Amino acid sequence: MLLDVREQDEWAAGHAPSAVHIPLGDLPARAAELTELADDRPVYVVCRTGGRSERATAWLNAAGVVDAVNIAGGMKSWATSGHPLVGDYDDVPPEVL
Repeated sequence: MLLDVREQDEWAAGHAPSAVHIPLGDLPARAAELTELADDRPVYVVCRTGGRSERATAWLNAAGVVDAVNIAGGMKSWATSGHPLVGDYDDVPPEVL
């Protein structure tokens, strides 16, 4: 499972097709959703470059919500590596992700 903790405008610019979107600020209130979706699998957490996802991963693991793993490099690395993206716009350059 892939959790994207970026803000709505970043999500709309482009995200992994199978990702679940919960902005970092909403995570404590919505953490229970992850226990239902994760199905005892690790939750991989992504943001733009890795800072917010690192904080989210630390919080999720410390709180015992799920087994969380940070995606180093974030969506910028995801996009520049050629992984698929979906979003609300066409041809969004990686620098806006």
